[in-house]
Amino acid sequence: MNTEDSNDSPDPTERRRRTPVVVASVAAAVLLAGGGAAYWASSASGDGGTGSAKGDPPPLALDGYSGGSIAAGEPNPQGAKYRAVKKLPGGPAAAPVYRPKGEISRESVERLAKALDVAGKVRSEGTAWKVGGPTRDGRGPVLQVNKTGSGSWTFSQYGTPGGSNCPLPASPKGGKGEDGGGAAASSRPGCPSYRGGGDIATEDDSSGKGAVSPEKAKQAVRPVLKALGQEDARIDAGGLSGAVRIVTTNPVLGGLPTYGWQSDLQVGSDGQVVGGSGQFANPVKGAEYPVLNADKTLDRLNSGEGRKPAGCPSPPGKKDSKDGKAGGIAPCEPAPTKAQQPSEVTGAVFGLSVQYVDGGQALVPSWLYAVRQPGAGSGPDATSTVAQPAVNPKYLAHRDGGGSSQGPGHAPGKPSGKPGVMALESYGVSDGGKKLTVHFWGGVCSVYSVSAEESGSTVRTKVVGKDKKPGQVCVKIAKEFTKTVTLHEPLDGRKVVDVSTGESVPKQ
Repeated sequence: MNTEDSNDSPDPTERRRRTPVVVASVAAAVLLAGGGAAYWASSASGDGGTGSAKGDPPPLALDGYSGGSIAAGEPNPQGAKYRAVKKLPGGPAAAPVYRPKGEISRESVERLAKALDVAGKVRSEGTAWKVGGPTRDGRGPVLQVNKTGSGSWTFSQYGTPGGSNCPLPASPKGGKGEDGGGAAASSRPGCPSYRGGGDIATEDDSSGKGAVSPEKAKQAVRPVLKALGQEDARIDAGGLSGAVRIVTTNPVLGGLPTYGWQSDLQVGSDGQVVGGSGQFANPVKGAEYPVLNADKTLDRLNSGEGRKPAGCPSPPGKKDSKDGKAGGIAPCEPAPTKAQQPSEVTGAVFGLSVQYVDGGQALVPSWLYAVRQPGAGSGPDATSTVAQPAVNPKYLAHRDGGGSSQGPGHAPGKPSGKPGVMALESYGVSDGGKKLTVHFWGGVCSVYSVSAEESGSTVRTKVVGKDKKPGQVCVKIAKEFTKTVTLHEPLDGRKVVDVSTGESVPKQ
């Protein structure tokens, strides 16, 4: 992972705000002008109480949560964004949080390298373990595993010859690459030819010509799952990219499905694993927390999303309107559109979703809603998953201005203004694709750092903010920032993904 704390630099170019597809597990900040506080869209305060009862679990410091903004179940003045069309389940009374602990051992990396048929000794390079590397022809297999945190790992059977990334035979939506040029992706110097892939510049990506069957692909990845300690993972081998079959696996923890902790494996036409990425750490069971049922959690989701308090500042920009006001749309104000129909919730499953707790990744009890957008029809791509933490808000830590946390049962005070993980607007690249610059809205009272986790097909990017002077009064004014991070390898057609939403970031 690359992490850089570059100087905050506002972007003078005025751009319209992109509204990301909702992944409700991470909240979007709304800045209050002059109030010295931040409003978090997915937060809701619990009822006040007399204090923490003996035996209560420790307050869960879920990043992006700030108490005292709205009451649970309070109607959203802009209307509900999600409407259940089927009866939703009740779920358990309590469930545990899982967190990764310790470092990934050299021995475990050796087992994974053996399962992936990567020869060579495991070597330590900074914060990562590495095995293999480019040979003379630039096609040697390489495995990299981060030592700490989630233990994110990446594998490529053909390495990264010439410093470039060799993508799959076809882009997810057809023959043209991300640059729109339409050239064969594997025709780049040093990149492999994928057997059975046909004419990758023109072949329908979903044809599957030459690809192995889903059953054979599942057999191919099972040794990898065993090395990862995820033998009981749920496997979906329905993805295709030309002659390469995409296998997505989601581990099961304590009998609960997970969301966001998946591994993505690419199986070539010869039945061999040719690429992959995922999380290596084995999350450890922690404290159990009381949880809400699917209906109440959906109420919290509806009450928090899209709500706009007074005093929302406008972004900096030229004054080109007739009344002399700055143009553009304030970052906390939705674009003026007609009333939209709510998305339909067609079902819900209780599970664990990846969240940031105290700045680190954890798997938190959540409801995983199957959501169908208005007018989406009934095809395979008509529904998506929206993950919302189900922990009773009484047990979520609330941080006051000085950074202390209150236990469950305490009435919340004023929001702290902790920015947490920021939503990204767009990105650009420079220095031959090695420098990735992201654009986002933030507040002048905070400083921001950017990090990137690289895999063969994606660069997962995250911007995290913290108060410049915690506990001191600061008038929050919104502005657009840019942050730059240096990549290990050029971006070269890989998708930039916003960790806060799980969605692709548009190129500037």
